[in-house]
Amino acid sequence: MAWLWLLCALLPAFMVSVTANSPPVFQDLPIVSLAEDLPVGSMAFQLVATDHDNDQLTYGISGLNANYFSVASDTGVVTLASPLDYETLPSFEITVSVNDQQIQVTRVMRVFVEDRNDNAPVFLNTGFSANISETLPVGSVVLSVLAEDKDTGLAGVVQYFIEKVIPSTDNSIDLFRILADGSIVLNGSLSYNNKSAFYQLELKACDSGGKLNDKPKTQCSQPVFVSISVIDEPDLDPRFVREFYSASVAEDAALGTSVLTVEAVDSDKGINDIVTYSITNSTRPGWFDIEKDGVIVVSGSLDREELLLDNEEVQIQVTATEKNHNIYGQEAKVSMWVTIRVTDVNDHKPEFYNCSLPDCSFSPQEAQVNFTGYVDEHASARISIDGLTMVAYDPDQGESGTFLLSLKGQDAEAFNVSPERAAGSVSVQVVVRNSEMVDYEKKREMFVEVVAADSVSMNSSVANVTIYLRNINDHRPVFSQSFYELTVPENCTTGTVVTNNTQATDLDGDEWGPITYSLLPGNGEDLFAVDPNSGELTVKNGELLDREKQSVYYLTLQATDGGNQSTTTTLQITVLDINDNAPVVQGSYNVFVPEEDGDVSVTIQAYDNDQPDTNNSRLHFSLLPGPYSHNFSLDPNSGLLRNLGPLDREAIDPALEGRIVLTVRVADCGEPSLSTDVNVTITVEDINDNLPIFNQSSYEFLVLERDPGAQVGTVKAWDADQTAANNRISFTLSGTGANNFILQGKVLEQGWAEGALWLLPDVDLDYETQKSFNLIVNAENPGPQVLNSTATAMVTVSVVDVNDEPPTLNAISLQSISVAENGSEHGQVAQVTAKDVDTTALLRIELVNVICTKGGVDVGSVCHGWFSVDADGSVYINQSEAIDYEACHLVTLVVRAQDLATDPRFDAYSSNGSLLIHITDKNDNTPYFLPDNQTFVIIPELVLPDQQVASVQARDEDSEGNGIIKFSILKAYFVRNDGTTDPVQVFRITRSVEAGLFTGSIELLSNLDSTIQGTYQVTVQAQDQPTVDPPLETQTTVNLFTVDQSYRVRLQFSTDREDVGANVEEIKAALIQATRTSVYVVRIQNIDSVARARVSSYMDAYFVFSNGSALTLSELNVMIRKDQDALRQLLQLGLVVVSSQESQESDQPKLLTSVIIGLVVSLVLVLVIMITAIVCLRKSYHRKLRAMKAGKEARKTPIETATSTAAIPGTNVYNTDRANPVLDLPTKDLGLECHSSSDLDYHSLNSLDENSVDLDMDSKEFKWKDLPRDSPEPAPEPLTAVLSERSGGTGGQQKKKKEEEKKKLSFTNPSLDTTDL
Repeated sequence: MAWLWLLCALLPAFMVSVTANSPPVFQDLPIVSLAEDLPVGSMAFQLVATDHDNDQLTYGISGLNANYFSVASDTGVVTLASPLDYETLPSFEITVSVNDQQIQVTRVMRVFVEDRNDNAPVFLNTGFSANISETLPVGSVVLSVLAEDKDTGLAGVVQYFIEKVIPSTDNSIDLFRILADGSIVLNGSLSYNNKSAFYQLELKACDSGGKLNDKPKTQCSQPVFVSISVIDEPDLDPRFVREFYSASVAEDAALGTSVLTVEAVDSDKGINDIVTYSITNSTRPGWFDIEKDGVIVVSGSLDREELLLDNEEVQIQVTATEKNHNIYGQEAKVSMWVTIRVTDVNDHKPEFYNCSLPDCSFSPQEAQVNFTGYVDEHASARISIDGLTMVAYDPDQGESGTFLLSLKGQDAEAFNVSPERAAGSVSVQVVVRNSEMVDYEKKREMFVEVVAADSVSMNSSVANVTIYLRNINDHRPVFSQSFYELTVPENCTTGTVVTNNTQATDLDGDEWGPITYSLLPGNGEDLFAVDPNSGELTVKNGELLDREKQSVYYLTLQATDGGNQSTTTTLQITVLDINDNAPVVQGSYNVFVPEEDGDVSVTIQAYDNDQPDTNNSRLHFSLLPGPYSHNFSLDPNSGLLRNLGPLDREAIDPALEGRIVLTVRVADCGEPSLSTDVNVTITVEDINDNLPIFNQSSYEFLVLERDPGAQVGTVKAWDADQTAANNRISFTLSGTGANNFILQGKVLEQGWAEGALWLLPDVDLDYETQKSFNLIVNAENPGPQVLNSTATAMVTVSVVDVNDEPPTLNAISLQSISVAENGSEHGQVAQVTAKDVDTTALLRIELVNVICTKGGVDVGSVCHGWFSVDADGSVYINQSEAIDYEACHLVTLVVRAQDLATDPRFDAYSSNGSLLIHITDKNDNTPYFLPDNQTFVIIPELVLPDQQVASVQARDEDSEGNGIIKFSILKAYFVRNDGTTDPVQVFRITRSVEAGLFTGSIELLSNLDSTIQGTYQVTVQAQDQPTVDPPLETQTTVNLFTVDQSYRVRLQFSTDREDVGANVEEIKAALIQATRTSVYVVRIQNIDSVARARVSSYMDAYFVFSNGSALTLSELNVMIRKDQDALRQLLQLGLVVVSSQESQESDQPKLLTSVIIGLVVSLVLVLVIMITAIVCLRKSYHRKLRAMKAGKEARKTPIETATSTAAIPGTNVYNTDRANPVLDLPTKDLGLECHSSSDLDYHSLNSLDENSVDLDMDSKEFKWKDLPRDSPEPAPEPLTAVLSERSGGTGGQQKKKKEEEKKKLSFTNPSLDTTDL
């Protein structure tokens, strides 16, 4: 107690120095609300405080979350030092302070973080797949996906989209749809066999939009893929692999012979059920059967001849049936008709039938071997036998049905059989071969045998044919000579006998009647006559005889017998000549000869009808005198007329128009001589000896391109010849490209002509294709020509250029280039060029579009300002510093060329071209740590070496080696709570990487000291590993908060260790529910002490918040009492007392240490302190004496005199009169005047612990209020015992009477406990 009085004495001395300075006062602290996208370095708020002493104020911020802000100590302006994240820490507290250099004032300020749309939706799982039946109804849910967005409000409302369906066909694009809850619903029918058996859906999740950096922003997730496999169901019938089956089999095939194999498969490809086969119908039942594997075999005897009416075919219906029923419970089957042709075997020989095709039935009973016929004797060859109706028939087919026909027998040489080779059935004819052998006078009957032999087997049949001969008139009359030569003068009279020696004889005698004579029709029939009986030949009309008309006559004299058989002979009659005809000149003679080089060579054609080679017919030619006869000569024998020199048209009288007339006389040499005159007209023709001449030797014309049908120009030519035939000019056009033009000629006067040159109406000249045409124009006479009368002129047609062609980009100038990022290059990087075939082209290059892609994905307009394209095609870097490989890998400049001078009728632009600019990566991005608001807490006595205690995550936006990060620990300090730091080497860091995210795991190297308090500050460096550029690094400091043993709390249970261990998870769940902390259990042990009979075991644990702070014993007690449900559950699990692990130890040594330090500082007051201590001890002793006196007086006081005043729990001073209501005595009787309530009631306050579960650090143990009803009675309180004894000491007679009153008036005050006295 002495040390307490010492503190009371020192307190006024310490307060003197404080009251001299006024503390600073914060003005109204605002409730700070900051957006999470507030840039680092921006002003967050300002601290404002006032000081009545006008001292200089210094502002500061502390606390677990102070690292988010930086404060200007002189102005109180607070700026953001670390980025905020609503999703990690929506609100937090910081401690702000102001210091006037003597007193520091602190306040707790709460900061609220406003959410922004800075998070994209994330699918909770990326491996989505489903197997669905092809019969799944439309509208069914295939599967569900779920994406979460950490943002709040509309920014956290997720919408789902199907971006792509693979395969992408018209049937699959709308086959699926996705609902708002992420359910993928079938939107159309499926088919494993007719559609796809597998689908892949590309999904995307987007939020509903929100603000980010004060701009509307919609965030979308990375695409995920959903694999959907369609399961085939047995809903289709089988199908045959071929649309038609046919085969053939010989009619003598043995039983079991394989004919054909049919094959059917299950149309459900994903099931492929077993298929069995059967024959369900047949046109010839029993002939064929089918095995299980689909092989059709012969099961009966075959006969092709039975199938002649069925086209030699058997139709079989084969049914294929699947082993299992379909989804409708029915058999899945399909049928097909199979055609089997039965082929022939040579099993028959040819037979003969007496019938006519096609009326033969060919039944075996109708076959015959004897036939008859008739023929005239001496019938001509190939004459067939009359009355013979013979048909040969072999029912076999092909070669087996082919047979040979031949004759044999005694008269076979006189006849032939037709045909000699046949197949199937044929009509057989026997024809005459040798007419001489068919002679009625020699034989009246003839016999032959017709043989039909199979061409393969040579099996044969024989038919006997009897031929009867008919007698005919087979002898004709015969002349003694076959040719008679006779003569007659041309001037003889009528009736003159020519000859009488032309009689004929008949070998048949008179059987066929007498011979009569006649002249057959012919030349000379009207000049001569024959006597029909004698055969004498005479002149019928002498006036008609004229040797010049016909000198020889050939007559046919016929002799006919009575059987109308006749024969003829030829009579040659020659007419003898006399000179009775003048020469005859044939035709007229008009000779046309060209002048100069032309020669006259004409023969006068004349003849004399008198007998040739005699003087009567020999001719003599002579030329009668005339004006121009001296210029010619005439051969007297041949009559050949020639000119003696060149002829000149200009030497002839113009009035004659070039004509010369000569007279030729032709005379014979007979007696007397006869002659004839004839005129020969010779026309000297004008030849084309003058060439056409063009008025110009060459022409040059201009024509606009793209102007079809335009007139080009006109050419003119002149011919000096006077005749129209020679001076008429026609034009022709030739040369390269002449087919594009047309030349229209026109005849002018006096030998002039012109030709108009036009473009064809459908010809559209192109200057760029051909700039000019070199044409050749020919002027020529179309008539007879002596000279080469063709003139030539050159025509040059120049095409005038019209700007009609669009320009074209040079492909070589569009070759891809590479540009390094981050300001590495400047100026011009490429030159786009274009060309235009037009001569007036005025070109410029313009930029049409810029496409920014990264990894093949369009990234929008991020690169639109990086490059520029000038009108001359120069490509410049426009924003060198803005070029960023991490934002865009490939820049595609879409350019085109424009011709400013293009004719408005035509397109002025070229096709678009693409210049690919590949952005190359530079090591320009420093690795950065991902913001992680996770707080790392270390409980030293729980962590072990090699255990991970913290982690950092970093990224580098560079690619490949430039983006590889290496972690290292630069330094590590342990910062004690008193501010001192010690370097430590107890940590190491290891690296892992996944999808470009590098994680550094900080691991413990050795055990930590669990008794020291503070924070480990580990500085981690992230450095990239470039191959060329210098490496870049960044650092971050990780705070690892330690929870030392002072925060270890002990929970005592009424159950043993085993039961607590079995229920540890339920206990932890209840504690977590009540405290919202993480519970770390250290150990569970039984208690050996018997100081608390109700306690059997204890559990040591830590209660740590996510920010690294831990619950103290008192804080834990308050939280447990606030959560009644958790408290009730803990009581049921056996919790009795919550205490500190050090509650068994006294805090007095710490207090004594403080007192000793105070005594050392205040040595000058030692004496006063000792005196004060003695006085205090004396008063305490007096208090005890007065208490004993009060007890004694209380026993003497009657109980009726005690006042019923309500007790004031926890104190012995009960009212303002300082009277004790229990004893009803003045305060002076107890000697309490010099004691303060705090001193006197110190121990009585401790007696209140039984009222609740309290966590007092100075108490020795927990006391529970609700004890079991059967618990033993506690020891009596001294004052209560004294009163009870006094009451019990009254007279025995009054004992029973006072019992009832005692129950009414007496009470036990649990608040008044004098045990400590």
